[in-house]
Parts: sequence; structure tokens; C-alpha cells
Amino acid sequence: MNTITGHTKLTALLGSPVAHSISPLMHNEAFRQLGLDYVYLCFDVTEETLPAAVAGLKACGIRGFNLTMPNKNKIVELLDELSPAAKLIGAVNTVVNDNGRLIGYNTDGIGYMQAARDAGYDLTGKTITIMGAGGAATAICAQAALDGVEKIHIFARSSSRFWNRTQKLADTINGTLSCKAELHENGDGAALQEAAGESTLLLNATSVGMAPNVDASIITDTSIFRPDLVVSDVIYNPQETLLLKQAREAGCRTFNGMYMLLYQGAEAFRLWTGMDMPVELIKEKYF
Repeated sequence: MNTITGHTKLTALLGSPVAHSISPLMHNEAFRQLGLDYVYLCFDVTEETLPAAVAGLKACGIRGFNLTMPNKNKIVELLDELSPAAKLIGAVNTVVNDNGRLIGYNTDGIGYMQAARDAGYDLTGKTITIMGAGGAATAICAQAALDGVEKIHIFARSSSRFWNRTQKLADTINGTLSCKAELHENGDGAALQEAAGESTLLLNATSVGMAPNVDASIITDTSIFRPDLVVSDVIYNPQETLLLKQAREAGCRTFNGMYMLLYQGAEAFRLWTGMDMPVELIKEKYF
């Protein structure tokens, strides 16, 4: 157990809901293993209460914090500076307090791509389909393009407040990288059939299916599943969402968001402490 002292540095997770998160387990264990006088706590914070929470934590000298749903986009307007990747993505999941300046980073894309490699899938030169346009979706989309994915189909609601930002991201990818990105309306079943048909991987990067709403799936037409399609979910609670269950029953290989959580957390840990998280030990103990 970590001992709290008068010098203990605070790190935290801000989101809603957060009670299910295993981030405190892995960060606090990593702090303990490396003998660091830090602690990681969870705070249930909504978009409405985020400005007050951030101001209070900044005033208390927090070392840094993570953001999860629904706060990854709202936080951007509350920060002093964004990393180049966070600026491109338009969303932040990790904040570092640098002597009173709050700097935003995004480690979600790095975490997901490493998780895919861990699961045995090299997406270089492949086509993928991403469901969603929120913080996690755009982070993964940007990192996938940077990592050499050949084509990305993105499905989102045209009524979403993130539609224009996602279109801008797709345009930036198309204009600056060799990857091709296409944005589609979420309700376009024919486009989804075609996209999934040419994709190696289909990813749910929304909160659809996350506890407690475990009876929901982002995919309503399960005929898009085929045995050589890999289906993934950023959600890890439940460990098998309805989407992954549907895909598995159709013969697809699947993986959830557990290792994405691990690897995005490891990068946040490095940003806060300047040290590498003992990933293999944490993986063995909690994953």
C-alpha cells in the first residue's frame, strides 16, 4: 500500500462514470513498484462540473490527470497548451501541470495501436473501419494514419457536434499523409456494408455497450460480420460487450479495450513522472 505523505503528488482520473476504472490500481501499483511518492484517485466529473474541478485541482497543485468520457473534448478549452497530436485530434486524455501551465496530450491512439499489435494484428497497409467521432475515435484515427494504415472509414452521426471536426481531421490526413480517410453517415447501411467488406478491422470507439447499458450494440446489422474480420471495442467494462459477443458468434476474432487502457496509461505515467511504467508487471497483475 502506498503511504501518503506531506509531499505526495496527486494524479487523477476525471470522468463519469469512473467507479469501474482500473486506472487507480495500475498507476498506484506502478508508483509503489518504482518508489514514487504519488497517488492516483478517481473523481466523478461531468462536462458541466469539469471547469470547476479543473480550476480546483490546478489551485491544489495537481501533477496531472487523465480524462475519460465525456470530458476529452470539453477539456481542450480549459488548457493553456496542446501537444501537436492533441491539437490535430481536438481531444485530450492526459494533462500535465507544468508549474501552473496545464498542457494537454492524447495518448489514446498510441495505446490502441500498441494494443492491436499485442493482440497480434499489424494494421500497416490495411483498411479499417472506426465507429465514432469522439475523443477516442479521432485519436485512434490520427495515430492509425500516422502508423501506416492505408485507408480509414469513419462512421459518425452528421448531427453530432464532432462531425465538422472529424471531417477536418479526415481532410488533414488526406492532405498530409499517404493514408486515405473517408467520413460516412452512421445510418448509411450500404456504406457500412461496403466499408466492413474491405476492412481488416472494425472498431467501436463510442460508449455504446458500456456498463451499465450492456444490452446495446453500435452494429444493428450483424450480416457485416465475417470470419476474417477482426472486431474490437475500446470498452473494457464489460470485458465482452454485446458487439464483441455478436462478432465472436459470427466467427470473428475480437479484442476489447483493456490493453489500450494499459498502454495509454503507461504513456501518461511517463509524461507525469519521466519514468517508464513497469508494464509487464502491471499486465501480469491486473490484466
